[in-house]
Amino acid sequence: VLVARLKSDLLPALIAARDGVLATIDLRWQDAAAVCVVLATEGYPGAYRKGDPIGGLDLAGAEEAITVFHAGTKAGPAGEVLANGGRVLGVTATGTDLPVAREAAYAAVDRIDWPGGFCRRDIADR
Repeated sequence: VLVARLKSDLLPALIAARDGVLATIDLRWQDAAAVCVVLATEGYPGAYRKGDPIGGLDLAGAEEAITVFHAGTKAGPAGEVLANGGRVLGVTATGTDLPVAREAAYAAVDRIDWPGGFCRRDIADR
């Protein structure tokens, strides 16, 4: 599955969409495959604990093809990242094809230090 990835700035496109003139914007696209692996708090979707520290995020997102999205995190008193929800992180990787993107996503997941988190290991497996 190849998806189009926006290379242009998103803000002008959003403003043009709001103003009803999106057709006048020159959007640039890049073909790439993308895989997003969600890391959830142990116990999710049932009862789960909040406040566990999450480390290794800088290392996980160090490559250009990796983006770590925060969905259920908060800053701790010393600025550390803490789990604060059920679905906590979305680790997204792009690549030339699905197997490359999948491998990169799981490599990034494995660099995250969060004993209280888990993910499915079958994302984009087919």
